[in-house]
Amino acid sequence: MERMVGIKDVARHAGVSVGTVSNVINRPDTVSEETLHRVRAVIDRLGYVRSESARQLRAGRSRIMALLVLDMGNPFFVDVARGAERAARGAGLRVMVCNSGQSPAEEADYLSLFAEQRVHGVLLTPADATGENIEAFRRHGIPFVLVDRVAEGATECSVSVDDVMGGALAVRHLIDAGHRSIAYVSGPPGLNQVADRREGALQALAEAGLPASALRELPTEHLDVAAGRDAGARILGLAERPTAVFCANDLLALGVLQAMYAAGVRVPEDVAIVGYDDIEFAAAAAVPLTSVRQPAVTMGAMAAELLLEETAAQDGDAHEHRRVVLVPELVVRRSSLAPR
Repeated sequence: MERMVGIKDVARHAGVSVGTVSNVINRPDTVSEETLHRVRAVIDRLGYVRSESARQLRAGRSRIMALLVLDMGNPFFVDVARGAERAARGAGLRVMVCNSGQSPAEEADYLSLFAEQRVHGVLLTPADATGENIEAFRRHGIPFVLVDRVAEGATECSVSVDDVMGGALAVRHLIDAGHRSIAYVSGPPGLNQVADRREGALQALAEAGLPASALRELPTEHLDVAAGRDAGARILGLAERPTAVFCANDLLALGVLQAMYAAGVRVPEDVAIVGYDDIEFAAAAAVPLTSVRQPAVTMGAMAAELLLEETAAQDGDAHEHRRVVLVPELVVRRSSLAPR
């Protein structure tokens, strides 16, 4: 096996010092044009690639911003990643996207990896409802920002959407269309977002003078299409079938829609459906899906910007933790338009 080319090899072949090679790589404006061209030509000829691990040892942290989300199969988190990557790239950083799969154990493993790699900072959508993983990660002193989750207290920054308002928007829309019996396909009960959307749904019922029993919750283990299809089958098996379904995200809603279509149940004439997130597939569904829109790209970008502010503060600037709460928007499409 051939030995890797090092910075000393470049210096020897170019006839300059190691410090000059380092300046060519890191501070090219401090090197003469002639030396710059000569050293870069040697780097290209030898195929030199600088050691990022060595750079990290000197700098104390890497140029990688980590993003840990619940489910990269959900286009909502893909959009969050797009926004984060855009902001990070502007600061000369790159984003490493990881998927916890809604597993607290997987989340803990990734957080340990981030600490080992001395990442620049972490954008985190927590899977662990107990907060134990976050408490353990705080000990490493690596800045992090919560995404799609409100930070409790002032110990970290967060960017989220007002999910209570979002749940209220969805159910208020269904009530206004004449529905008085609504199923809530909620996903895993331990997720804060699920609980907040349910709280908003109950608020809308109370405002309309309807009892909490008008909302029937159907938890699912996952937040994907398969779980939505299973929930749809459960709804079809109910003795008193609700006339409308509110789902905690669009993937669940698309699964419910598939189950209804397969059973010959008309949407929205027999059952109205409302989702959450307004992913790209919502508008392209066989029956275009009404959904509560979250500004996912904006959320990712703002979270990354808050993280960059905090890491800059570690270098001497003052930093104040902030909780940013964005406003959701109801996007009405055909899946909920038939009046009762």
